[in-house]
Amino acid sequence: MSEPAGVPGGFSRFRVDLAYDGTDFSGWAKQPGHRTIQGDLEVALTKLFGESQDGFGMRVAGRTDAGVHAGHQVCHIDITSAQLKRLGRTPLSTKRLNSLLVPEIAILSVALAPDGFDARFSATGRRYHYLIADQSAKPDPKRNRFVLTLPRVVDEKVMAEAAAKLVGLKDFGAFCKPRAKATTIRNLKKLEVVRHRDGLIQITLEADAFCHNMVRAIVGAIVSVAEQRLSVEELERVQKGAKRTSKFRVVAPRGLSLESVSYPPDKKMGFQAQNARKRRDLGEISV
Repeated sequence: MSEPAGVPGGFSRFRVDLAYDGTDFSGWAKQPGHRTIQGDLEVALTKLFGESQDGFGMRVAGRTDAGVHAGHQVCHIDITSAQLKRLGRTPLSTKRLNSLLVPEIAILSVALAPDGFDARFSATGRRYHYLIADQSAKPDPKRNRFVLTLPRVVDEKVMAEAAAKLVGLKDFGAFCKPRAKATTIRNLKKLEVVRHRDGLIQITLEADAFCHNMVRAIVGAIVSVAEQRLSVEELERVQKGAKRTSKFRVVAPRGLSLESVSYPPDKKMGFQAQNARKRRDLGEISV
């Protein structure tokens, strides 16, 4: 594989697309003493190949927090030629990986990655959904793990009005957990609020990248406007102030799901990854 993706010599890079119910996991990233999506994947790969190779060089498009789900996540893994030979004539496949994983994690596809591909740095956009059931929604216990329940009725039109004020290239410092040498400027391309026929409110957010806690903080802010605890004008002032505030809460993770990750055409994967890494090193992005 090519140098821009940082693939070590003697390795092959694979793109892995997956989905998961994050309820019982402490997020994506491996943590000592905690069950995580990355940790379970590494255990499955170790069983498959009979050994581990420095975490298989795993990198993910979006490092979801504890309790957050993914309808479509993307990561990459680096596999040695010796490990591939151990598989014999049976290729690295979704069926083999899924047989080693719990039902809460589903591998959607596994494929040799194009030259220059990096699951994180080649990505050009991420889309999240947040689901809310207020008191006008039809009760459904099957969805409780994936929906935030509110004990009142909220006006989705007011939420949409507030959401419109946050779309665009802005400093989202008021909605991000501070991180050293990382900018909080983001291009929020979409922030849409719709109510479905069953009464569920779906909030869709799309951006090139998101800061830590940004999605759940934005949702909390526009819910606060609908609950009349924050005005639209106050929300605008908070955003322009670019500092964390106690005027709204960060909503629970269970309503949040990473739904898609966007990538450029194959021939531009390496170029995109190189540019994103340079910007990261300059403190311009934090994906």
